[in-house]
Amino acid sequence: MSRPTPRPAPFPFSAIVGQDEMKRAMLIAAVEPAIGGVLVLGDRGTGKSTAVRALAALLPKIEVVTDCLYNCAPAHTAGLCGHCTAGGTLPAAREVPVPVVDLPLGATEDRLIGALDLESALVRGTKRFEPGLLARAHRGFLYIDEVNLLEDHLVDALLDVAASGENVVEREGLSVRHPARFVLVGSGNPEEGELRPQLLDRFGLSVEVRTPDDLPLRVEIVRRRDAYERDPLAFAAKWKRAETQTRKRITDARARLPQVTVPDAVLEWASRLCMRAGTDGLRGELTLMRAARAVAALDGHDIVTLEDLRLIATSALRHRLRRNPLDDAGSTVRVERAIAELG
Repeated sequence: MSRPTPRPAPFPFSAIVGQDEMKRAMLIAAVEPAIGGVLVLGDRGTGKSTAVRALAALLPKIEVVTDCLYNCAPAHTAGLCGHCTAGGTLPAAREVPVPVVDLPLGATEDRLIGALDLESALVRGTKRFEPGLLARAHRGFLYIDEVNLLEDHLVDALLDVAASGENVVEREGLSVRHPARFVLVGSGNPEEGELRPQLLDRFGLSVEVRTPDDLPLRVEIVRRRDAYERDPLAFAAKWKRAETQTRKRITDARARLPQVTVPDAVLEWASRLCMRAGTDGLRGELTLMRAARAVAALDGHDIVTLEDLRLIATSALRHRLRRNPLDDAGSTVRVERAIAELG
């Protein structure tokens, strides 16, 4: 019997060339999942899916309850599934890599949220729930390529879960609840269609990626990708030290995050910026505050500064602007202009 071919080591996050805004947004999401995820819009072949998988492989493994279908955390006493709370005491735990789950555009709603196990129902006569992709993505990443082409019924299901952090399935006499908290990462080409405003608003950060027009940068990207494809293990070994440093930066930032404070003057500047740019709702200020706090934690600081806010303001606000028929400037330009006007 032949052994299965081992999966190659993922492309190292630290080896990704350029796309600094995208990498920064991914790091922020890893430190502070409460920002609501990352939307990456731009050209194909610019490293969007590579960055997601590279970051997940970089993160420390998570502890899950053994035999739990929903990746419940054994150290938590709240937000557990019914299986983990039924016995009164949690069973043994094990470590697993941070999950990265792909949501295909052609997936059914049952595939996403879960459904009745027909085999169990027909053969054994018992009703058993078959978890979906949301269960697998709990405490990890749910990645949707071409998110702007996602069907409306899947968008509706995602919106419900994103708002509550819990997946509720009631059908065929089944009633199941399980935790479903994940970092939502979507990518797509805006020329192929727009996202529904309700889904767009659920992403904390929005970044734009473009095919590099700098010749040395393009050459270096191709060189590194070719070296990786020729020998993934050797390439990963070459970047092991840099990956270890990035992993430590993330874990240190997570530990520091609860102590990071946002001065009133900085928060007031964030609100002024949102008013000047014309954002919808107050989610812009909340995202600015959370993302800036994560930036400060990543840099080893305990206090958020205006520079932290300026660094992530465009990513946090460009997808929240109201349409202005009298201003034909793009959203990125409008946010940058509002930052310059505030000084």
